[in-house]
Amino acid sequence: MADPETKSNVMEQIVSLCKRCGFVYRASDIYEGLNGFWDYGPLGVLLKNNIRDWWWRNMVECPPIGPDGHPVKIVGLDSSIIQNPKTWIASGHVGGFSDPMVDDRETKHRYRADHLMCGLARVQRKGGAIEELGHFAVLSGDDAVELLVKKADKLARKTGGGEILPPETLTPFTKLTPEQQKLVIGPDVMTPGTLTEPRDFNLMFETYVGALQSEDSKAYLRPETAQGIFLNFKNIVDTTRVKIPFGVAQIGKSFRNEVTPRNFIFRSREFEQMEMEWFCPPDEALKWYEFWKAERMKWWLSMGIKPENLIFREHEAKELAFYSKATVDIEYRYPFTAPEFGELEGIAHRGEYDLTQHAKHSGQKLDYFDQELQLKLKEQGAGDEEIKARSRYVPNVIEPASGLTRAVLVLLCEAYTVDETRASKMFMKFHPKFAPIKCGIFPLVNKDGMPEIAEKLYLDLRTHFTCEYDAKQTIGKRYARMDEIGAPFCITVDGQTKEDGTVTVRERDTMSQQRILLDNVLPYLNEQLSR
Repeated sequence: MADPETKSNVMEQIVSLCKRCGFVYRASDIYEGLNGFWDYGPLGVLLKNNIRDWWWRNMVECPPIGPDGHPVKIVGLDSSIIQNPKTWIASGHVGGFSDPMVDDRETKHRYRADHLMCGLARVQRKGGAIEELGHFAVLSGDDAVELLVKKADKLARKTGGGEILPPETLTPFTKLTPEQQKLVIGPDVMTPGTLTEPRDFNLMFETYVGALQSEDSKAYLRPETAQGIFLNFKNIVDTTRVKIPFGVAQIGKSFRNEVTPRNFIFRSREFEQMEMEWFCPPDEALKWYEFWKAERMKWWLSMGIKPENLIFREHEAKELAFYSKATVDIEYRYPFTAPEFGELEGIAHRGEYDLTQHAKHSGQKLDYFDQELQLKLKEQGAGDEEIKARSRYVPNVIEPASGLTRAVLVLLCEAYTVDETRASKMFMKFHPKFAPIKCGIFPLVNKDGMPEIAEKLYLDLRTHFTCEYDAKQTIGKRYARMDEIGAPFCITVDGQTKEDGTVTVRERDTMSQQRILLDNVLPYLNEQLSR
């Protein structure tokens, strides 16, 4: 198991870098922030948009080749954040979108009950006697036992000292008996009995539509983008030339009032999703489920993520939603989960549940008449009843759903590379396609005609790539800054440039330098950045 302190340090360094360099800030930072909300700074929004555009390119503009050797058909959508409240009744979010919640009466802190791990701590006193200190609760994680032992040791020292014996097992708070729950010592207190019983807490943010605030005008900020796609299934079929099978893709903000947002931007209350709903005939659903599993893993690898940092994790039967036929997560080895993995994207076989529910609650027909299948069945000699039964159906849905903001976190973690030989002591090894800044352009010194040549080059290159012109500080400090923000290349104009028309190109990963002609800079970068 990786050293928890080491993992914590890595995340602390990444969070510090994000603030220092302008990737991610605390929302409302001057007012001490708001837990679970984040702002994406100048570099963060560039990184996020590069990921977003790559997903859209690969899903909508140039979707993958299907099993038949032809490109699959996927169209785009941008649905409203606030929908008719009946949407969330039909989808099950009003009645079932909740987490078990526990409050601490003393600290007023709130925890998800299934995130609290409890263990019976014991102390061996100096005389050899073993004494039970009680059940301690800590937040789940690889370092849960270490945290529990530290807390128990603190209590033991107040009552005579001794050696803490680690708990034999850790048990979720929800698995304790009511009597045991009443005596648990919470994560942020030293006395037992301050935690409430678990109770359901709906994760949707409520709002009101119109001038009057009442139950009749209550609405919700969407907790996922998927439902907007299901609501528009009929519109898309009626107004475009798509035929089953086809997909609808959407990128947008979602909101969940998470009880315990944590791990930087991994779990937050406002986030962006990249979701696609693939509508297909029921008897082809498993084939498409396997297809999208493979395609989505291929996509994550295309971002430069090391294969050993990604795995598939099939959901066990007890984890599946009642309507799901199968679900798999693509998981990533985050610094705060290492050596284990955490969720990155889910690919779910949702069956016909969503369209059936919305048809039932709206009174609209959301089935599909498959004319091509009808003709095929006629050619095969099928009877009229079979043709009628099989050619009109409610499509099944395969849903690859990932978080755009979680993808930002993955690329930040993947790119963070320690290198003590550099002035910056580290660099961000982004795949060039996703690097926020592709190239830094510098005059070696701010005189002797160098700034004019460098600025002319910058004005040319900025129409092709996101570049930065920088004439301040020493060249070493400028290189160090570009390493910190992950720019793949730096171009320096120096005294030799005026003599032979060449510039120095520095490559980020190897720090190697070469001289090339000014006229060759654009084709050189085009070649390097297209790999």
